[in-house]
Amino acid sequence: MSGDSFCDGARQATGALRELFPETPLLRNDYLSNRYGADIWLKREDLSPVRSYKIRGAFNAMRKVRAAHPEQRHFICASAGNHAQGVAYACRHFGVKGTIFMPVTTPQQKIDKTRAFGGDAVEIVLTGDYFDHTLAAAQAHCRRAGAFFLSPFDDPDVIEGQASVGVEMLEQLGRAPDMVVVPVGGGGLSAGITRYLGCAAPDTALRYVEPLGGMSLAAALAAGAPVTLPRVDSFVDGAAVARIGELTFATLRGADPAHVIAAPEDRICVTMLDMLNVEGVVLEPAGALSIDALRDLRDQIRGKTVVCVTSGGNFDFERLPEVKERAMRHSGVKKYFILRMPQRPGALREFLNILGPDDDIARFEYLKRSARNFGSILLGIETTRPENFTTLLARLDSAGFTWRDITTDELLAEFLI
Repeated sequence: MSGDSFCDGARQATGALRELFPETPLLRNDYLSNRYGADIWLKREDLSPVRSYKIRGAFNAMRKVRAAHPEQRHFICASAGNHAQGVAYACRHFGVKGTIFMPVTTPQQKIDKTRAFGGDAVEIVLTGDYFDHTLAAAQAHCRRAGAFFLSPFDDPDVIEGQASVGVEMLEQLGRAPDMVVVPVGGGGLSAGITRYLGCAAPDTALRYVEPLGGMSLAAALAAGAPVTLPRVDSFVDGAAVARIGELTFATLRGADPAHVIAAPEDRICVTMLDMLNVEGVVLEPAGALSIDALRDLRDQIRGKTVVCVTSGGNFDFERLPEVKERAMRHSGVKKYFILRMPQRPGALREFLNILGPDDDIARFEYLKRSARNFGSILLGIETTRPENFTTLLARLDSAGFTWRDITTDELLAEFLI
């Protein structure tokens, strides 16, 4: 499809979407604008009916399949999150049957939301401990049932539907921004916006953001083709994809590798809390990617108009303690240590006297006696400023305590923290 044809299709998809919901807001954010010395706008996909942009691609693909094959009344997908909710919503709108395969480990909240959006139109099948197993089961069932499998990103009609984000953005802003920052998972959203801006706003720069633990676009650019990552950190579940799509990479293969930003998972937590506490905006980890990347783009965006796509807000507040924990560790105000404690009267009191006025014990757990006269303590300390740890550790050294900082030790942290 040529660039002009794609743009026409994206505009038609945008018009058709008005059957479901009005355009999502494009809002200038004064807090971020002042912080970065730029004109920062947020395209609020977290405010769609399913709190993510996924409804766009699901609706567009279903719309076009139904137009070409009106007899097709059964759609199947595999998803543990936003795609499932978008497909469910679209199935109810079109009055067709949807079978949504989800891993057995899917949180009940996501299952309930998918069922609420789909109502009687959808059946939810829980199978497989891991998504790959769930996907295989969904595709096998699709072949047996003669249904249409709706890909979360690697489908031309899905990509065209996601491009409607770009259509609305340009219409709402009334001009082309200097830069658009977009998150990347499987690539449907980023490919759609890239193709649309390529014909509608060719002078607008693009920056792509991936979670550090799931950089499938960066890996594909390095290899010249999509590759499967050997390991993926699933924390940013909306964008932690092991392999970017073939069709999406066909569009993104021209991206400059220097324009692909790695967002550390713990830093994303800082951004999520910042937006929640300062702006009252609830974002899921993937939804915070584009805002988090502004930290790396500070020198490039000063004085410019920048649009960040906040791709989703389906955040389970049961995860809030983990987000806060990771944010504090990244900010340097919480650390974990293995402390070698003398087994003698007064040793604990001596240690407590070393703590500063802003230091708080968050974890104190006796692990084992490592020698006849010493024991190992798992110690978690929270403080108000990172530099307080410099003073604390100097005092520990002066008092003769032996300690080991395990805050960034992935293996020990996995088992102990």
